[in-house]
Parts: sequence; structure tokens; C-alpha cells
Amino acid sequence: MSLKSLKTLKTLKNNKKTMKRTSNSPWTWIPSLYFAEGLPYVVVMTVSLILYKQLGLSNKEITFYTSWLYLPWVIKPLWSPLVDVVKTKRWWIVTMQLLIGAAFGGVAFTIPTGLWLQGTLFFFWVMAFSSATHDIAADGFYMLGLDRHSQAWFVGIRSTFYRFATIFGQGILVMIAGNLQVLFRGSIKYSWSLVFYGVAGLFIALWIWHGFILPRPKEDRGMQTIRARELFAGLGNSVKTFFTKLPVRETTVAFLFMLLYRMPEGLLVKVSSLFLVGSPNSGGLGLTPQEYGFVQGTVGIIGLTLGGILGGMAAGRDGLKRWLWVMVCAITLPDIVYVYMSYALPSSLFIINVCVFIEQFGYGFGFTAYMLYLIYYSEGEHKTSHYALCTALMALSMMIPGLFSGYLQEIVGYRAFFIIVMLFCAVTFAVSAFIKIDPGFGKKEETDI
Repeated sequence: MSLKSLKTLKTLKNNKKTMKRTSNSPWTWIPSLYFAEGLPYVVVMTVSLILYKQLGLSNKEITFYTSWLYLPWVIKPLWSPLVDVVKTKRWWIVTMQLLIGAAFGGVAFTIPTGLWLQGTLFFFWVMAFSSATHDIAADGFYMLGLDRHSQAWFVGIRSTFYRFATIFGQGILVMIAGNLQVLFRGSIKYSWSLVFYGVAGLFIALWIWHGFILPRPKEDRGMQTIRARELFAGLGNSVKTFFTKLPVRETTVAFLFMLLYRMPEGLLVKVSSLFLVGSPNSGGLGLTPQEYGFVQGTVGIIGLTLGGILGGMAAGRDGLKRWLWVMVCAITLPDIVYVYMSYALPSSLFIINVCVFIEQFGYGFGFTAYMLYLIYYSEGEHKTSHYALCTALMALSMMIPGLFSGYLQEIVGYRAFFIIVMLFCAVTFAVSAFIKIDPGFGKKEETDI
């Protein structure tokens, strides 16, 4: 065989290897990728509440410290262009997963130390920034690694495994921590440290797996040269067009809707978890970590998921405009179950589960209107960048009320606090009354997103 033939054969073998490497079945990486996307977020936003509550922080301190952890998701549009042009999205994914795993290990290491508060907050910040960056890269990689048909087909799969991550984090991990506390006779720090070491190991495994199994799309490549001026000019143009795409009055209404639609939930979300695990002496229900993990982390997430599915089906059939006020009622009025529980202080887990399920189902159904409106406002020439700015406002809408929710609760108590939450439902109704929506938007034939 000639030298030329040998080179040709070698090239064909290399191409065959490349094809195998770039054509891994989506089933081998999409479930694990979106599980890895969801887990750090739920740990930073929810599991941290239970950790700090058990470690003795006040509600005021817990809500203030953990609400600041929304900041990476608020400002991530500022560095999202870098993910597009520096290295590859595949590189960003595996690198961020390694950092997230290291952050989990850092939390585990610092919990038993005297500097547990400073140490855990630092590593939660590392985790939050790494997770926000991972979100950008993963969602971009999803579009590069699949054709349009597969993107549509797997959208439900990615959402399902993101929810599995939520149940695993908010439910199973909290229950494991509670069982370890029983096993080690109340050693809270040691139990939580073991849990976080376990999750660190899980993320290292995910890092290794994705480093091996993620495809290598030809389109996934960074720019050879980066001009900072062009990069930030593009970002500035996106921000400018975001606020000038509609007349001033409509833009103001849209901005207020994005910022205030979830005001009651922004107040409720952290305090409700602290109420469930708070001691009866402080007006809480006194659930154990095992009970909380089942009630909020399992039953609640199932209700949230079912509500979201039904909300999407309803809007897809009749359009967002027709269902808007039903969704507004769904995201606000069920909050009254916490007024009931704060007065009745039920000891029955069945009643508590029913109440949490109702509130979470309503939130899931009503949140559909919010997400669809973000898509609706983003329509146009700069759809991707405008949607990123919308999600930044979405994070800000939860961050701002969360910063002072615990402080307010400590001043007035749980009962008055939950009544105040109900009063703030009027804000949701007010901002919803002024938005303009095309009657056809949301119907199956109108949306292809």
C-alpha cells in the first residue's frame, strides 16, 4: 500500500473517530447536563436557608445574606457575551462544573470551622457565579449540540431533569442531612458537612462524565480575536434597544410588570421555608429536616411542576391574554394558606402537605403568564439578548423583596407578615391591569420558541 493510501486511510479513521465523538446520543448528556444546571441553583437559593436556620442565624440574617446570592443571575447578561467568544461553550460547561464541585467541597470544609458563616457564604458566592455562567453555556450548547427537531423534542426532558435536581436538592439532600443528625445524635455541622462533601463528589463525577461524553459541535468555537470595544458596544446597544423598543409608557409598564408581578412571592418564598422549620415558640411549624424535605422539597415541587404544565397547556390552547387574570389569581390568592397555617399551626403533615401543594400549584400555574410575557416582550431583532435582560429583571424581582423579608417578619411576626404578603397581592393585580398583549400570543400556531 502506498504512503498516500496509508495517509488517506488514517484520515478516514480520524474522521470516523471525530464523528463518533461528536454524535453521542442526546440521552447520554442532556439529562445529566440539566441536572447539573439545576442542583447548584436550588442549593444556593433554598438548601442554604435550612442550613443557616439550623446553624442558628436569625430570619433577618438568613434572608438578607441569601437574597444577595441572586446577584449573579441579575448581572449575568454583562458577561454572557464573553461565554460566546472566549473558548468554547463545552469548555465553559466542564470548567464551571469543576468550580461548582470545588465550591461544594469548600462549603463542606468550612461548616465545622469557627469561620463557618464567612466561609460558607464565600463558597456559595463562588457556586452562584459559576452556576450562572454554567446556565449561559449549557443553554447555548443545547442549541449547538442538537438540530432544531431534537431541540424541540428534548425541551421537556431538560425541564424534567432540572426538576429532578430541585427535588434532589430541596428534598432528598435535606432529608439526608436530617437522618444523619439522628444517626450522629444531633451533630448538625458534621451532618451537613458530610452532605456537601457527597454533593462535591457527585459534581466531580459529572465533570468527568461531561468531559468525556459531551459532543464537540463544529459550530462551538470562540473567536480568535476579541475586540472589547465591539463586545461592549453590542451589549450597550442591546440595553438601549431593550428600553426603547416600545413607547415610553408601554416600556415603563412592562418594566414594572417584570419587577413587581412576583412581589408577593418574593416576600414569601424564603420566609415560608423558615416558617415551616421554625420552632413553635417563634410561631413556626417546627418541621424536622426530613419532614421539610418531603413537604416542600417533594410535594411542593410536584405541585409547582403540575401547575406549570397545566399553565402552559392552557396558554397554548387559548393564548396568554385569555388566561392572564386566572393566572394572576393563581399566583396570588393561594398564598392565604400561610395565613391559615400561621394561625392554626396544624400538626398534621397531611394538612401541611395539602396547603403547600395548593400554594405551589398556584404559583406554577400563575408563573406561566410571567414567563410568556418575557418571551412576548423579547420578540424582535435582538430576541436573545433582550430575553437575557428580561431574566435579569426576573432575578432582581426576587432579590429586592427577599433582602428585607426576614427583617419585616421579625418585626411583625409570622401571622402579620403573611397578611402583609396578601396585601401586596394588590400590586400584582395592578401591574397586570396595564400590560398589553396580542390576543393570539401563546397559541400553538403563534409561538415557535
